[in-house]
Amino acid sequence: MKNLWKDTDAEALVAAYGQKGVERDLALRVYTTRLLGGEPRLVLHGGGNTSVKLEATDLVGDHWPVLCVKGSGWDMGVIEPQGLPAVKLAPLLKARALESLSDEDMVSLQRANLIDPGSPNPSVETLLHAFLPQKFVDHTHSTAVLAIVDQGDDSEALIRKVFGPKMGYVPYIKPGFDLAKAAAEIYDQDPSVEGLILDKHGIFTFAETAKDAYDLMIRYVTVAEDYVAQNTANPLVPVTLPKRLPDPAQIAPLLRGAVAMRHGEGRFDRMVSDFRTSPTILEFLNAEGLERRAARGVSTPDLSIRIKTGPMALPAPDADNLDAYAETVKTHVADYVAEYTRYFEENDARDEVKRTMLDPMPRLLLVPGLGMFGFGRTLKDAKIASDVGEMWIEAVRGAEAIGDFRPLAKSDLFELEYWSLEQAKLAGNKPKPLTGQVALVTGGAGAIGAATAKLFASQGAHVVVVDLDAEKAKEAAKAAGNGSIGVGADVTKPEDIAAAFEQAVRNYGGVDIVVSNAGAAFEGGIGELDDALLRKSFELNFFSHQNVAQAAVRIFKQQGTGGTLLFNTSKQAVNPGPKFGAYGIPKAATLFLSRQYALEYGGIGVRANAVNADRIRSGLLTDEMIANRSKARGLSEKDYMSGNLLGLEVTAEHVAQAFLHHALAERTTADVTTVDGGNIAATLR
Repeated sequence: MKNLWKDTDAEALVAAYGQKGVERDLALRVYTTRLLGGEPRLVLHGGGNTSVKLEATDLVGDHWPVLCVKGSGWDMGVIEPQGLPAVKLAPLLKARALESLSDEDMVSLQRANLIDPGSPNPSVETLLHAFLPQKFVDHTHSTAVLAIVDQGDDSEALIRKVFGPKMGYVPYIKPGFDLAKAAAEIYDQDPSVEGLILDKHGIFTFAETAKDAYDLMIRYVTVAEDYVAQNTANPLVPVTLPKRLPDPAQIAPLLRGAVAMRHGEGRFDRMVSDFRTSPTILEFLNAEGLERRAARGVSTPDLSIRIKTGPMALPAPDADNLDAYAETVKTHVADYVAEYTRYFEENDARDEVKRTMLDPMPRLLLVPGLGMFGFGRTLKDAKIASDVGEMWIEAVRGAEAIGDFRPLAKSDLFELEYWSLEQAKLAGNKPKPLTGQVALVTGGAGAIGAATAKLFASQGAHVVVVDLDAEKAKEAAKAAGNGSIGVGADVTKPEDIAAAFEQAVRNYGGVDIVVSNAGAAFEGGIGELDDALLRKSFELNFFSHQNVAQAAVRIFKQQGTGGTLLFNTSKQAVNPGPKFGAYGIPKAATLFLSRQYALEYGGIGVRANAVNADRIRSGLLTDEMIANRSKARGLSEKDYMSGNLLGLEVTAEHVAQAFLHHALAERTTADVTTVDGGNIAATLR
């Protein structure tokens, strides 16, 4: 492990924070915390913490010895001083004399003694940091250390052999008061130790300076790395793979559908996926014993929050028999769910605490020949699952190279996964209506498309913004937020449509909602209209919608979780205007296309609806066109745009609301929603 400390960088940060009133030791604490947090082999998505003991002044001017410790929710790689909330040290030390302290009371004690009541909750390992006397304390979940501590009954002997007498050994205890007290007692037995190795958990180092504590962490992690490297016998024996493997995008939708949670009839809690592969990943996945290793569980207990009791291993897929593979995946998921349910029921029955089982779906799927698929309700969570998977592979491979991967037993893991503190945190995370869903919007850079993309993203969807202008599509996606992407495509070309959907699958694993919105108006008297122009209009205003819907249905079928098709049909579909036949006729066909999809695919849960909008400022109805039409009718632009029963202008955002309504209307299909402020001539009945 490379030591990244640089005196110049450390002093520069001290100087920069000094100008903001941050004292030197806290600035150095921030510096080394970032060094640790920036290395995934040490700290991954919350798996570590640091502290420094200082003095602080409260709101009324009193001075207190405090422990500044990593706060909940802060990423160590980019932490700021406020991410290390100050807690009065004396009450924490006094707690050591208690015989017991519940997790809830421990949190209350820590919060009650914050210098700033608005600070985040201090780390669950705050008391352990407090009970150690050194000024600086560092804690990580090094993958190399995990390779050594995740062994069988002889892990203590191996730990003492590898790390020597300068590192204390702490048997596994769930993080909290009991662990803090036990660790402090072990330290007291030999105050000459420079750190502690926590069985099945990780490593602590401590010193009187930030640099020394950091140096010790890097030194002992390197000791672990060297031991694994020097004693490695490659445990990976390759298996025979199918002659022809599919592209990951060919199986991503069926995997995504298999892990969607069904809630009653026609409703699913979906997840998005993140695919990850590399030569290192493939060497591990393509070896004998993958299912056994996956079944052993997570390499460190806190990972249960990310990938539950561990990953799920699948067989390698055969590109020539994907229908059979889809059934194999369903069987494996059903087995995983059954095993997880047994795990919950057996461990939940051990006491009288009332718990609600979390969803039992796997979060990390291992596919030999291809790679890993991380799953989560958001793309961020899916990527975290993949990140965890990479570090899990490294820890497991190291553990098997020097012995036998034996992480914490699942019965002990249950205490952490269903920890009351974590349950309270999860209960506060309310998903948005479209969380876990992927929406694809054509004509996405136009006024209606961009407004729809932004609204859907605000409701939790990850959006694929498709537009003829790739740069504008990317701009609209950026404006929409929530990890949306922009894709350039000519929707009159089936190959471009296929590429856009493939990009959606590669980024998110599939598609759930399609807003077929692209279109353009063509003018001319129908009796004199050039045939080529009419055909051009049909290509864009009808056939593109058909081709987009066909591509969507193919993915919907793979996923098996239904889907939503939404078409922008315009008032021209039911209320033709003079010289707009080239636009209105294909739009009328598209209106009936939506009903045909509703008719033919309702049986597999696909809903198809249309939105009939009029007089929306957009690429179709430009400012110049508005000015010309207003003048021709002898009206002001305002009166022209609000020339409806309500006397109000209708905007792209109002059309987006109609699309959102249909996306959420679980029992509505073959419907048309009119968004025009009231136009009797354009009503359907």
